[in-house]
Amino acid sequence: MDDLASAYPRSAPADLLVRTRQHLAYVSHLMDARMTLAQRRRLIVVGAWLSLLAATCDIDLGKRPAAAARLRTASQLADHSGHTEILAWALEIQAWQFLTDGDYRRAVSLARSAQEVAPKTGSAFIQATAQEGRAWARLGAAPETRAALTRVERLVSPLRMPERPEHHFRYDPAKSDAYTATTLSWLGDPAAEQYARGVLGRLEKPVSGPARPRRAASARLDLALALLASHQPDEAAHTAMEALNSGRLVPSNYWRVAEVITAVEALRLPEAAELSEAYRQLPPPRGNPDGAIV
Repeated sequence: MDDLASAYPRSAPADLLVRTRQHLAYVSHLMDARMTLAQRRRLIVVGAWLSLLAATCDIDLGKRPAAAARLRTASQLADHSGHTEILAWALEIQAWQFLTDGDYRRAVSLARSAQEVAPKTGSAFIQATAQEGRAWARLGAAPETRAALTRVERLVSPLRMPERPEHHFRYDPAKSDAYTATTLSWLGDPAAEQYARGVLGRLEKPVSGPARPRRAASARLDLALALLASHQPDEAAHTAMEALNSGRLVPSNYWRVAEVITAVEALRLPEAAELSEAYRQLPPPRGNPDGAIV
């Protein structure tokens, strides 16, 4: 499970989903075997984590019904095993999904629910707090946004860099900076540009560990939006084009690309047509013909 979660930042969602489904199928098969209660609980917990990761991949691919089904499965398994961290992650992932769908009030509510459920020293609690801040930023609520960012900073400041910082379900200081860059860019705060440049540089040329190209593509979108807010439209358009040409954007990023393009078009920049054409060439979200959640 840890290997799959650590592969998330550098893997194509469709490829990672195939691997995760294979592990889920194996877990399902093992459920029929005789084992102790402790062994069965561990197996249920593994199945819940795998369902969370599969749901995340589904959201990246635009497969909303499949993601919802997997999140229900993860919540049921977590509830059965009494694993509150997984329950909180399921709520946080739902908050993220509603955020990408534009239902920001619902995203705030789910992020707060996740914080109520989560162990206060776990990664899910920090992630849910950061997600709340992002949702408030989309609503233009500056005081609430800054309050959430302050809480995240207080939670992250004593953290050490984890052994596997690329693990999707482990919060680390680098992830905090990336979320701050996104949140401030959505709020239109001038400080977003400096944050976004710093995050992008660290993602592409990390001091330790592998580069994170998928996060780097998202960081370029943050930087493009920040540059637009600071009246640097030419560089913003160039940065957005780099993100489009990276081959690392997934359907859950598309709405953010569209937002940048809309702003560039409003300024009547000549780059708008090229950006729009590159956007149309992005792979469409994948369907979910069989509705399977295994």
